[in-house]
Amino acid sequence: MRRILITGALGQIGSELTLEMRKIYGSGNVVASNRRAKEGHEELIASGPFEIVDINDLQTLSAAVDKHKINTIVNLAAILSAVGERDPQQCWNINMNGLYNVLETAREKNCMVFTPSSIAAFGPSTPKDSTPQDTIQRPTTMYGVTKVAGELLCDYYFKKFGVDTRGVRFPGLISYKTLPGGGTTDYAVHIYYEALKSKKYTSFIRKGTYMDMMYIRDALSAIIELIEADPGRLKHRNAFNVTAMSFDPETLAASIRKFIPEFELSYDVDPIRQEIADSWPNSLDDSAARQEWDWNPKYDLDSMTKDMLEKLRVKLGSMITIYG
Repeated sequence: MRRILITGALGQIGSELTLEMRKIYGSGNVVASNRRAKEGHEELIASGPFEIVDINDLQTLSAAVDKHKINTIVNLAAILSAVGERDPQQCWNINMNGLYNVLETAREKNCMVFTPSSIAAFGPSTPKDSTPQDTIQRPTTMYGVTKVAGELLCDYYFKKFGVDTRGVRFPGLISYKTLPGGGTTDYAVHIYYEALKSKKYTSFIRKGTYMDMMYIRDALSAIIELIEADPGRLKHRNAFNVTAMSFDPETLAASIRKFIPEFELSYDVDPIRQEIADSWPNSLDDSAARQEWDWNPKYDLDSMTKDMLEKLRVKLGSMITIYG
């Protein structure tokens, strides 16, 4: 029986992954943890075991694993790209020192570890289009540096100590339940909120800036499918490219106009986040994930837009009619 600890469980991914995993594995077998409880997450906290765990506190982390007889750690605690550039020391501390604690705990307690990497692990010298699974990685952000180092550290723990480490390089993730926490792709979530609230949005990312994206439903599937994948098929383990779509702000706006025809998009570019976006690939080659564990996303841009607007309309209590 799988017994799972999710760190950073109240973040954008964790808040949905926790509930999804509790449906699959049973509420009592999925322990949500976070550095602190957050307002607005009362339902999740009440739906199963919850622990206050700071991954930079090795003793607390180890104690939670012992208490709940954990055999699988999903490490989602991290500082994201834009926030990481404002506080690079804290980004390194949580993303690297915290990951080290997770891996050490897994080594001592014989746990599997899933920890996500990111498209940010690439840099300006990486091939921009159909970025290969194995290619040059020279990121220019602290977040990206921690993701490359994290990929290598997970590989090391697998090869040196036999820790069953697994992970994917996520593109920008789009969800309606929880707002993102300071990433460069955040515009692709905020735009849907503003489309319903005011029928207009000002993008901090420049027109023509393509980035890979994925709907949260596909992201959850990727995590669960890779955790359950046959280890004998896995050659890369800790850094699978995964993607579902690639678009720029205007392409996303055009999709929204299929459901809200009067939607307007303008631009006020944030130089810091634009510089980060320019250093990332336009699109990823995810053939390794497809070959090694049958990765296959379900949502394209228009189906994601339709679902996002429908779900957000309910969440926001909007009276705006969604066409289509």
